[in-house]
Amino acid sequence: MASGTALIYDEEMTTHKLLWSDPICDIEVPERLSSSYEQLKSYHLVERCVHVPAREGSEEEILLVHSSEHLEVAKSTQTMNEEELKRVSENYDAFFFHPNTYRCARLAVGATLQLVDAVMSGKVRNGMALVRPPGHHSQRNAANGFCLFNNVAIAAEYAKLKYGLQRILIVDWDVHHGQGTQYIFEEDPSVLYFSWHRYEHQEFWPSLKESDYDAVGLGKGKGFNINLPWNKVGMGNSDYLAAFFHVLLPMAFEFDPELVIVSSGYDSGIGDPEGQMNATPEVFAHLTHFLMQLANGKLCVILEGGYHLKSLAESVCMTVKTLLGDPVPQITGEMAPCLSAVESIQNVRAAHKPYWKWLMYEGSFSFFKQMLLINGFIQKLKIIKINSKRFLELHMKNIVLPVPPIKTATTDSEGSKHFLPVHVQLVKEVDKTEIKALISGFYADLVKEDKTLLSLGSILAVLDKILKKEVRNGIAASPTPALSAAVALRHSVRFGFQRVLCVLVGDMQMIPNTEDGKMLIIHICEKEDLLLLLKDAEGNDFFTAVLGFILPVAYSYQPNLTVIAVGPNKNLGISGISLLVALLQGLAESRIFAVIEDTEINLMQSVAKVLVGASTPPFGIFVPPTQEKVNKIKALRDQFQQEWKMLQCSGKL
Repeated sequence: MASGTALIYDEEMTTHKLLWSDPICDIEVPERLSSSYEQLKSYHLVERCVHVPAREGSEEEILLVHSSEHLEVAKSTQTMNEEELKRVSENYDAFFFHPNTYRCARLAVGATLQLVDAVMSGKVRNGMALVRPPGHHSQRNAANGFCLFNNVAIAAEYAKLKYGLQRILIVDWDVHHGQGTQYIFEEDPSVLYFSWHRYEHQEFWPSLKESDYDAVGLGKGKGFNINLPWNKVGMGNSDYLAAFFHVLLPMAFEFDPELVIVSSGYDSGIGDPEGQMNATPEVFAHLTHFLMQLANGKLCVILEGGYHLKSLAESVCMTVKTLLGDPVPQITGEMAPCLSAVESIQNVRAAHKPYWKWLMYEGSFSFFKQMLLINGFIQKLKIIKINSKRFLELHMKNIVLPVPPIKTATTDSEGSKHFLPVHVQLVKEVDKTEIKALISGFYADLVKEDKTLLSLGSILAVLDKILKKEVRNGIAASPTPALSAAVALRHSVRFGFQRVLCVLVGDMQMIPNTEDGKMLIIHICEKEDLLLLLKDAEGNDFFTAVLGFILPVAYSYQPNLTVIAVGPNKNLGISGISLLVALLQGLAESRIFAVIEDTEINLMQSVAKVLVGASTPPFGIFVPPTQEKVNKIKALRDQFQQEWKMLQCSGKL
C-alpha cells in the first residue's frame, strides 16, 4: 500500500507579482506561498513530507484544457514592458500579468501534474501542491480571477488520459465559485465537480446565475455539477460539516471516484477579507479526513485562494498534518448549522434528486425561497470584528496538541501479534489481581463470569494507554464485547472523561446510561425497538445511516473518547465497520477504542489496518437504499434533530 505525503513547493512561483496599483488584485501576493511554507516548517511538517520537485507543464498539457489562442497570449507577455502588461491584463476580469507570470503558471500546472503522478504511481499516498497563480476561475480561452491556467482541470484531463481514469471527484472549497472548472466539465459525467461558494443571491463575484444550486450540469453531465451557494456571510465549522454530511459525502461515495482532487482555497476560512466566513483552521483537517476515505486514499490537494496570511498558513498546516495521518483536532464552535445554510443544502438536494440513487426515496423536497432582498440590499449575518491574527495565535495553541508517541496499541491476549499489522504496538496486560480488585470496587454489578474477568486485563491495559494519551487508539479482542464496552465506558468516566461516545454493532444487551450526560450510546442492530435499524445493510442503507444520522449526531455531541464494540450477528460487513471506524476517527482527537468479538479475526485485521492509517477497504458496487430504511432514518432524524442540531440539514425543520 502506498504511504507518505508529497509536498510540492517552488520558490520561483513567488516571482509572479503585481507591478502597479490595483485594489482588486493587490491581495494576491507572493507571501501567500512563502508564509504558508514557513508555517509548515515551523510545525516541522516539511521534513516529514516526501519532497517532489515542481516542473513546467508542457504546452501539450496546457492545451488539454485551454485554447492555443489563450496559450499564445500568455506566452507573449514574457517580453512585455509594464505598460503593455497592464494593457493586456485589462482584457480580463481581475487578473494581472508580470513578465514571469507565464513561467510561474507553467510551474503551477507542472507541480499539480507531478503530484498526480506521485499519487497515481503509488510513490506517495496523497499530497499537497503549493502553487501560484491559482487556477479554478481560468476558462478555456480566458484568464480570470487571478487565474491563468486551470491547474486542477488540466490535472483531471491528464489523469484520465495517462491513467485511464473514468471517475474523478473535484472538491472546490474556495469561497469563490470555480466557474472555469464548471464550464470545462459541465457536460462530462466522468468528473463530479462540487463547489461551495459565497453567493448572496448572485450579488457576490463572479455574480453568475450558473453559480446557483440549479446549475446541475448539461447533457450527459447532468447531476455531476454540484453548486452549494452560501447566501450569507459568517458561515462556520458546523455549516461546512453539514454540507459534507448531507450533500457531498453521500454523492461522493455513490460516485466512487478513482482520484480526488481538491481546489483548496482557504479564503473560506476566518479572517479572510474576501470570504468573510467564520470557519476556523481545524475544519479543513476534518474535511481532508473525510476525503481521505475515498478513492483508496488517492488525494491531491492544490492551493487556490486564501488572502489572510495567518489564516491561510494555519489552514494549510491543518490540511498537511491530516494528510500525514496526525490526529484530527477537536472541532470548535457550536455544532448547529444556521438556517441559511440549511436552506441552501435542502435546495441542492432537491435539485439533484433526479440524478442520485441515495436521494431516490427522500420524499418530496420543497425549494426554499430566501426572501432576503430588502430595500435594495441583502441582509447579512453579523460579523464580529476581531483581531483575526491574534485570535488565531491563541486558538492554534489550544488546537495543536502533542501527538501521542504510539498510534495503535493492543495486547497479545489472543495471539494477536501474529495476525495484526506490524505497526500495532503490544502493551502488557493488567495483572489479574489488580483486575479483581478493580472489578470488586467499581464493576461488580457488570462482571459476573471469570471468562469476562480475564479478558478485561487486555481491555483495561489498552484503554489506560489511550486515556493517559500515551497511545492514540487501540483494539482489543473480547468474548463479551458488550460487557467489555460497558466497563470501558464507566472506567473512562471515572478517569475524568466527560463525553464518551459508544457505538455498538450487532446483537448486544444495551448498557444503561449510568453516568448522566457523560455517555452517548448508538446501537446498530436488527431489533425494531433499539435506536438504529440497519439489518442486512448494503450500499446506501449504510451511507444513509452513517452520513445522515450517526456522524451528525456524533459531531453534535463532540465526544472526547469514542468506543466502538462489535458483537455477534453484526449487520454490517467488514468493509462497512472499517469505514465506520475510519470516519469516527475524526472525533475526539482521533481517540478511539475498538472492542471486537474474539472470533472475528478478519474483522480485527481490517479495523487494525484502518487504525494504523491504511486506506479503508473498497465498499463494493453501490446498491440503492431501500425505501423502508430511508423512512426509518428520516423518522429518527425528525425525532432527534432538536437535540442534535447537525441533523437539521435533512428531513423536516
